[in-house]
Amino acid sequence: MDLSYTPEEEEFRARLREWLAKALPTLPAKPPPDDWPGRRAYDLGWQRMLHDAGYADVHWDASPTMRLIFLEETERAAAPYVGANFVGLLHAGPTIAAEGTPEQRARWLPPILRGDEVWCQGFSEPDAGSDLAALRTRAWRDGDDYVVSGSKIWTSHAEVADWCELLVRTDPQAPRHQGITWLAMPMDADGITVRPLRTLAGSAEFAEVFLDEVRVPAGNRVGAENDGWRVTMVTLSFERGTAFVGEVVACRRVLGELARTARQNGRWDDPVLRRRLGRLNAEFRALWRLTQWNVSEAEASGSVPGVGGSVFKLSYSHARQELYDTAAEALGPDGLDLDRPWVLDRLSSLSYTIAAGTSQIQRNIVAERILGLPKGR
Repeated sequence: MDLSYTPEEEEFRARLREWLAKALPTLPAKPPPDDWPGRRAYDLGWQRMLHDAGYADVHWDASPTMRLIFLEETERAAAPYVGANFVGLLHAGPTIAAEGTPEQRARWLPPILRGDEVWCQGFSEPDAGSDLAALRTRAWRDGDDYVVSGSKIWTSHAEVADWCELLVRTDPQAPRHQGITWLAMPMDADGITVRPLRTLAGSAEFAEVFLDEVRVPAGNRVGAENDGWRVTMVTLSFERGTAFVGEVVACRRVLGELARTARQNGRWDDPVLRRRLGRLNAEFRALWRLTQWNVSEAEASGSVPGVGGSVFKLSYSHARQELYDTAAEALGPDGLDLDRPWVLDRLSSLSYTIAAGTSQIQRNIVAERILGLPKGR
């Protein structure tokens, strides 16, 4: 497989790099981590800059390889991350682009790309996290609406979102993986209560969401009624396959900074630390090549990542945790100072083997769909 870039792709990289060098110095100061209204405004402002420069549509209208180059270059330039736009740009938007009607794509995709609207993800429930098919939030049809009651947890950016990609059970008598429907729910509808959740790192980008007979227009259904599990697999393929690409580049940058820090504070003399840094360097280089392979596969299969995304997500989650454990070793006593770089990252890295499907779930997917092993009982 040819993993090299074409002249057209390299020209795109050079043009993007030049624009980033001019645009980034004009950004305002970034708000504090827990000021989510301020973060929303900052993140949407950056998205509008990308839109006006002609780069917003790389998430859907460009090839997966162009997307890869975009994420690589913006991360290397230390450009703002998607932040509050995460669900809309990397989950809901690509799903609507792949599965939505022309009217739905016209309604929801331009506002996401322009930085006008924020989405949150309403998948997990208190008793349906990794076992997502166990979800119990109920929706029943009433005329032109679905009426939704239930609750969601770990709902990313719910407190500042305009829309929610919501999974509901529309046929409680159907088998577990059937009877599920994917809805776009307006977050200003009556009957929605949002309660922010504070994480170990002290941030509050997640929330509980309680739904009390919330009316969602039937026209907001993406895919057919009771076909939501298949649509959800499209969403999760993007979440596991390409959503973490920029973070791999960030981890490779952190690895180099860790080596420099260890040389400055004397920790470089520890041969065990040097071996860990060397092995992590090899692992992240391999993950980058795996990313390129997954992107090439996506291009060949219609731009939807395949099950190789589960291999990537499984490996990346554990490599990220080890990276920041190694950072604590390199920092020594400073590894307990929450104001030092990488310390809060170490706390947040603990969630990566749970978020977007636990490592156990990813191992099951790899075993069953790639290795062809029988399903567990």
